[in-house]
Amino acid sequence: MQNFPWLTALVVTPALGALLVWLVRPLHRFARPVAVVWSLAVLAGTVGAIVAYCGADGDVRLTEQVAWIPQFGISYALGVTGTGLAMILLATLLVPLVLLAAWKEQPTMGRSARYAALVLVCESFMVAAFAARDIVLFYVVFEAMLIPVYFLIGSFGGERRKAAALKFLLYSLAGGLVMLAGVIALWAAGPRGPDAFLIDQAALVGLSPTAERLIFLSFFVAFAIKAPMFPVHTWLPDAAQAARPGTSVLLVGVLDKVGTFGMITLCLPLFPNAAQWAAPVITVLAVVSILWGAVLALAQTDILRMIAYTSVSHFGFIVLGIFAFTQTAEAGAAFYMINHGLATGALFLLAGMLIQRRSTHRIDQMGPGLQRTTPLLAGTFLVVGLAAIALPGMSTFVSEFMVIVGTFQALPAAAIVATVGVILAALYILIAYQRIFTGPPREDLADVPDLSARELWAVGPLIAALLVLGFYPAPAVDVTSDDAAVTVAAVTSPSGDPAAVAPSPSEGSAP
Repeated sequence: MQNFPWLTALVVTPALGALLVWLVRPLHRFARPVAVVWSLAVLAGTVGAIVAYCGADGDVRLTEQVAWIPQFGISYALGVTGTGLAMILLATLLVPLVLLAAWKEQPTMGRSARYAALVLVCESFMVAAFAARDIVLFYVVFEAMLIPVYFLIGSFGGERRKAAALKFLLYSLAGGLVMLAGVIALWAAGPRGPDAFLIDQAALVGLSPTAERLIFLSFFVAFAIKAPMFPVHTWLPDAAQAARPGTSVLLVGVLDKVGTFGMITLCLPLFPNAAQWAAPVITVLAVVSILWGAVLALAQTDILRMIAYTSVSHFGFIVLGIFAFTQTAEAGAAFYMINHGLATGALFLLAGMLIQRRSTHRIDQMGPGLQRTTPLLAGTFLVVGLAAIALPGMSTFVSEFMVIVGTFQALPAAAIVATVGVILAALYILIAYQRIFTGPPREDLADVPDLSARELWAVGPLIAALLVLGFYPAPAVDVTSDDAAVTVAAVTSPSGDPAAVAPSPSEGSAP
């Protein structure tokens, strides 16, 4: 079991499923059930990988390596830390839920097959991105995942889908080109050998201060666009508004996490001195993202744009935790990535269900008084909304608390200003809930159906995960804390800086 290539299997299996669903025309009529069952098999494979991971040793486990382009030191190298495996689990959990929620979206069998196939291709790339241990392999996957997302937005979205897909592509390609310059510069500056682009090997390369800062910036800009951060975030609201809600779940819930995951996995270990040099400016941008996203979310009338802007705010918290350089904040940021995927994924799915029932994106036209006719939908939206604002008892509270407390240990002013975003979050969620669900119902809402069993199965697992990790976060916190200790020690100094590495909640008092 230890020697089985778990990660390669998790990369290849969804791609094979996509080929099966898309190319075998007699299967088009069964595309939806085949895709759901196939994605559940991938989820089961992820559980097997977790079991194998727990039985192995080391910071990076389940490693695989095959020479790919040995002349340039490029390898097909896979391996996962605990955080990387958690992100893979998040991706493989969301995909079957997205396919289940989108069961009735596509009007023809052919479109259903194409949509399901593109979602499975996305899954393959997501797993590869979180498992890649070679910088060039990571870059190739980082760019390749743009293709299925572009078609998911441009071919299956709503109004202005082509413009939104093009904007997404141009922003992402611009960031990718900047990153490519950094990859080439890293190869030119470092020792060349058969393993030159392995992350662990590249971290040992001694760069001049100027070279390190320039290459760091090339990587960080690409990841900031992907994340997205202020001021390179404007593509996200347009994409989320135009895309199908299920596409937005994958885009914001998982794919955008490749940006923050890249900051943790590449920016900090490869360029520790440059990361510390840039941290003050990045911290300011993170705080601005928190406040800017929250204020703009308050101003939105389109429910999908509102959720997108809330994500800009939440990504600000994640980046703030990453560049606070304390173990508590770093572990909280990694845990925040998981929780944000669960909560925001559920919000987008519920928003899609609302849009199907009301045939509008506008918050003020969906209600008021919808809770009288759809109590299950209202209750589910409220629970997920409370998770999005980090209510105690939800896992989001644990991660947000860790980020703020960990940041306060190193950057008290930034932590204090960031807490304003917590207050604003309560406003934009509760105001939206009030406008849609409370008050006397309109006459035209009498026949609006409540959640079906299929829709409950699509959202239920996410709510269950938010509650379970809220009351018992120790497994996730332990995993992210172990990774955070290694990352922070690598950034602060070769031997670690005890003043900067604060105890995690699992080592001291729990939040």
